[in-house]
Amino acid sequence: MSLTKKGYKQRIIDKQIEENLRIFGAISIEGPKWCGKTWTALNHANSVVYLNNVSNNFNERKLAEMNVDLILNKEYPELIDEWQEVPAIWDGIRFKCDEDNVKGKYILTGSATPVTKDIHHSGAGRICRMKMHTMSLYESGDSTGEVSLKDLFNNNVKDVMTQKIDLKFLIYLIIRGGWPESIGMSEKESLILTQSYINDILNFDISNIDDVKRDINKMRMILRSLARNESTIVSNSTIMRDVNEFDDVASKNTVLDYIDVLEKLYLIEDQNPFSVNLRSSSRVGKTSKRHFTDPSLACAILDLNTEKLMNDVNFLGFLFEALCERDLKIYIENYGGNLFHFRDNSTGLEIDAIVEMPDGEYGAIEIKLGTNKIEEAANNLLRFYDLAQKKPKFLCVISGLNEAIIKRPDGVYVIPITSLKY
Repeated sequence: MSLTKKGYKQRIIDKQIEENLRIFGAISIEGPKWCGKTWTALNHANSVVYLNNVSNNFNERKLAEMNVDLILNKEYPELIDEWQEVPAIWDGIRFKCDEDNVKGKYILTGSATPVTKDIHHSGAGRICRMKMHTMSLYESGDSTGEVSLKDLFNNNVKDVMTQKIDLKFLIYLIIRGGWPESIGMSEKESLILTQSYINDILNFDISNIDDVKRDINKMRMILRSLARNESTIVSNSTIMRDVNEFDDVASKNTVLDYIDVLEKLYLIEDQNPFSVNLRSSSRVGKTSKRHFTDPSLACAILDLNTEKLMNDVNFLGFLFEALCERDLKIYIENYGGNLFHFRDNSTGLEIDAIVEMPDGEYGAIEIKLGTNKIEEAANNLLRFYDLAQKKPKFLCVISGLNEAIIKRPDGVYVIPITSLKY
């Protein structure tokens, strides 16, 4: 019997967890706090150790610090929650996996990458590392899932009318985010919850991750700079200039260190550039786009609500792009693929998202909030198709307000984000 919590919503990663527990001795589920790692792990576990259990005065953590074998003795699969609090657990589990050929013995969950010299082995072949994200619109029940990425790759999409989506509802989905705790909350409640999350990170995690004291105000300014530049190619120099408008002692090394901490806490991540064979490979941009792991974080940092975003449609477009690319990343990773972006330096042609399968087949996607930009987006995709030597399997415009799933005469699909699934 698993320890599944009442009210648990199935996650896309559940199937991958089941598969990897049959292949590996242990798995490690990693991702930002509050994204649902523990509840998902409990859905597959038969026993659990909570290292952050305050109710028993952290007794299990103290036992692990004395000898990790004292906690690695429960029914399989055994969940070790927030294992990074005692990094020696990693090597202990790796050793336990070497003792026999039993699969699915341990599930680790962690919301930070431990900065330590106490881990001596990568765990390769024994421990499978899995990245977990916040909930996609399909997981939260806000997408009908009428079209899947697999349908697009197989050219198996039929024209159909879809539900009408209100702009204010899309803004609500961005502000609410994909945090399981926020599902069903109002916009105001969601914003308060996410701002509390940010404050906890600032007041506790940014220094406790490696016992290095960091300036909360500097980190807050770096977060604001990242939020203002969400879904763009922003350099560390730009972030440093933003911070130094208010504090002229933020050096490049400081910015690099603080960004590294945010990455280790799984709060930000890069959308890497796509390498495609063009007539001239030197034309392909090599700079990553920066994202928060959930667009709600940018809204919380900048204190944005529906009214403010309705008055800044340009920035709203970037946040909508972030929402779509969060979902695309979740969907393509379900197949073992990756999400990229594309830029042609010589012409300035940009493609918002490239989804690539493990076999190298890929699709090109433009993201537009309103229907007034669909024609422009389709033309960009067709220009990209002409440039690429290896042609994409499909071209698609993901829209916010379009009320139909269609395949245009030029072969470009138009699909509402609230109709897409993995």
